[in-house]
Amino acid sequence: MMKKLVTGSLLAASLFALAACGGGSKDKDSADFSIKDRYELDEKTPAWKLDNKKETTKITWYINSDWTALPFGEDVTTAQIKKDLNIDVEFISGDDSKLNAMISGGDLPDIVTLTNKTGQAALKADSWAYSLNDLAKKYDPYLMNIVNKDTFKWYSLDNGKTYGYPNYSNTAADYESGNIPVNDNFVIREDVYEAIGKPNITKPENFVKAMKDIAAKYPDLVPMGFTTVGDTAGPFTDKLQDFLGVPLEDQDGKYYDRNLDEEYLTWLSTLNQVYRDGNISDDSFTDDGPTYDEKVKSGQYATILVAGTSGQGGNFNDFNKKSGTRYIAIDGPSSTSGRKPTMNQTGISGWLSNYITKDAKDPAKVTQLFTYLIDEPGQILTKYGVEGVTYAYNDEGKIDYLPEVAKLEQTDNEAYNKKYGISRFNYFNNDRVNALKVKTEDALTQMQAWGKGKLVPHFVIENINPDLGTPEARSNEAIETKLNSSVISMIRASDEKAFDKTLSEYKTFLDDNKWDEIKAIKSEKMADNREKLQ
Repeated sequence: MMKKLVTGSLLAASLFALAACGGGSKDKDSADFSIKDRYELDEKTPAWKLDNKKETTKITWYINSDWTALPFGEDVTTAQIKKDLNIDVEFISGDDSKLNAMISGGDLPDIVTLTNKTGQAALKADSWAYSLNDLAKKYDPYLMNIVNKDTFKWYSLDNGKTYGYPNYSNTAADYESGNIPVNDNFVIREDVYEAIGKPNITKPENFVKAMKDIAAKYPDLVPMGFTTVGDTAGPFTDKLQDFLGVPLEDQDGKYYDRNLDEEYLTWLSTLNQVYRDGNISDDSFTDDGPTYDEKVKSGQYATILVAGTSGQGGNFNDFNKKSGTRYIAIDGPSSTSGRKPTMNQTGISGWLSNYITKDAKDPAKVTQLFTYLIDEPGQILTKYGVEGVTYAYNDEGKIDYLPEVAKLEQTDNEAYNKKYGISRFNYFNNDRVNALKVKTEDALTQMQAWGKGKLVPHFVIENINPDLGTPEARSNEAIETKLNSSVISMIRASDEKAFDKTLSEYKTFLDDNKWDEIKAIKSEKMADNREKLQ
């Protein structure tokens, strides 16, 4: 649902144009809204607990997307938010044209959520949004006690102030905690794995042989599948590179072109051999999401290169229930020189980033909402619901879903979502509260256990593309498009000659599209990232 969010250059350009217009409330550098007679500031107490405002505050919240939010206040989770803060939230959703029309009307909503930290909207946030530093000082100093300091610093602009705050921002400490599971796996049906003798398939030649063995023993199965590719190369670029431990930077700390790494190219050639053997289906390159889902649920793939394991839990669970076997994670494509996997998860930039606009009608109340959702009680609420209604604490102090809640989730997920809203209001969520819940066995448990010790932060290469609107940005976008098509073409090449021809054409395309200048920009931005990470 929310994964369909679109932020693109039109959104960035729209908000940048709005910032450039100036005028009215948008010229204000900090909020001058008064909280006189409502509450006194207390840095030890969240302001939402102090505010005596009687009337309900309506908050408008824009997300550029094509999804429909559950009605705010009708499920257990959002009803509690509504009650605690005495607010009502109206979500505004739509495409870029709708956002442009809203902007041209000269009235931004209270909250704007972006998905692109490097777009002009985010980079110029000081023109259309209030800094959280200033809002905390004026309306809720407790906010500064509970923001993640590393995340807050990462999101600061050149003036030293921070305007946006993300969800799923994982810091170095989060990676080290062990609480963040891997989200990419190479999986195989356990019955198939045992039937072909549990081979070690980490080497290219062994991988090719295993796919042949599967095809011979299970002619009705597709030996190798993968998550949908769409307009991209799916799991065959950075995800595959992470399995192979392709470096993030060169020995001098400069940008390393992972897409031309020799071991990576060797494995693309290996996958091409598997394809030419007939053990990767042409259909897999064109299947849409529902078609792929059905194939996983019915176990049609003997093995799968999975990007986004957490989103596949329902599919794997359905297969496990009706098959008598299961999909398990194993070591699949691996480095040929002994490099360890460098699996990635959501980085320090997070996913969505939320801003309080200078048109916020009651910036004090909106700031309180940010505090409420960032603070641990709000994290627990939006992740697990309400104590006594959806969960209880066990003797070890761990959160455990009540039996009727767990049953409804398993038997009628739509009704479960509508009634409880658990993990749906996730605009500020983080994986840190995962450690608070009772560990239960499910279809993903073994897959996530496989990844223990394999996660490596990729922070240094986050947000290093050239700034939107520059010639280098346009060239970089063209290169990314060319890369995706080239990778798929190489995997599907008719022979080695066609493979080499596609690779050569890609390298020429790099030379013709400012690649050296782009690499220099990426290296400079990597240096900037290191400063923010200190």
